[in-house]
Amino acid sequence: MSARTSLHLAAEIGGPPHYDAGHYLRLARLAEDGALDYVTLGDSFARPGPDALAVLARVAPGTDRIGLVPTVTTTHTEPFHVSSAVATLDWVSRGRAGWQADVSTTGAEARLFGRRAAAPPAELWREAGEVADVSGRLWDSWEDDAEIRDAATGRFIDRDKLHYVDFEGSAFTVKGPAIVPRPPQGRPVTVLDATTAPAREAAARHADVVHIRATTPEQAAAVRDEVRTRAAAHGRDPENLRVLVALTVDLGDAETAPEPGLESGPRLAGGGTYFRGGPVDLADLIAQWHRSGAADGFHLTPITPERDLERIVNGTVALLQHRSLFRTFHPGGTLREHLGLPRPASRYAGVRTAAKGV
Repeated sequence: MSARTSLHLAAEIGGPPHYDAGHYLRLARLAEDGALDYVTLGDSFARPGPDALAVLARVAPGTDRIGLVPTVTTTHTEPFHVSSAVATLDWVSRGRAGWQADVSTTGAEARLFGRRAAAPPAELWREAGEVADVSGRLWDSWEDDAEIRDAATGRFIDRDKLHYVDFEGSAFTVKGPAIVPRPPQGRPVTVLDATTAPAREAAARHADVVHIRATTPEQAAAVRDEVRTRAAAHGRDPENLRVLVALTVDLGDAETAPEPGLESGPRLAGGGTYFRGGPVDLADLIAQWHRSGAADGFHLTPITPERDLERIVNGTVALLQHRSLFRTFHPGGTLREHLGLPRPASRYAGVRTAAKGV
């Protein structure tokens, strides 16, 4: 299968908070055994538990291929620190990092920081888009060969290959350059949930992977087409955008039929769509929706991670592999390679070369 038609699968490994890193490591390794593209770990300022990005940094050395995508809240945080932390995750995972940008909308969360009041979602998602934008610029601010490491001359960096980003957004300014060398992937993968209209606009501008919510394949296809059209309007290549349907799954009763078409499934917090059935039913749904062109794949959130992720990997995924609909091994070493996305060049390297007349 080509990168354009390949089925992509990812899974959430969060749930009730655990303070044992081994819990998350076991789930990530299970997803890796199923050759899933990546795992996500949800997080928010209102949620108790350890920091998702720190947890996946701990998981990284214990895994080899699986992509690692923590939720990172862009509200009340410093964009420079966000970009540095995500770049660090890419380094410790050897090019398997992504990040799912999210916003904080409540007054209670704002009071945890005391820096500013809660803001409307449209304003927060505009800021989140700017954080994604400046993060990409900071990751580009070191050219790939900026490090010299010449002990004889004592030169560590070629300063001509470090660049100021001089970014001015609606709520912050960043001069740069980054303090972390350019990540192995060039830019770690940016993931956005495009459920709401403001988030959908940010996703079209900045995301590499977009999660969408839909109850029918026709609805999913319409949202996918909308996001791709918006991306093209911003000068992006829509072929380099992956759109995954977000689905919460309950595989607790293998004998229970799935909700017909998902239309009658109960709605979950965050606008999630709910599937209840068996691993075979889920495989049939994924195959049907993907073949119809509804989406590039699925992001699955097990309602009970310890139970349902095992049934996803050893049941649903194994069946899709048996039908030759999903790969049996990771195609490369980085998350971008799993997703069939190119490694971007530094935007500043081209500018420097042009300025020199090369």
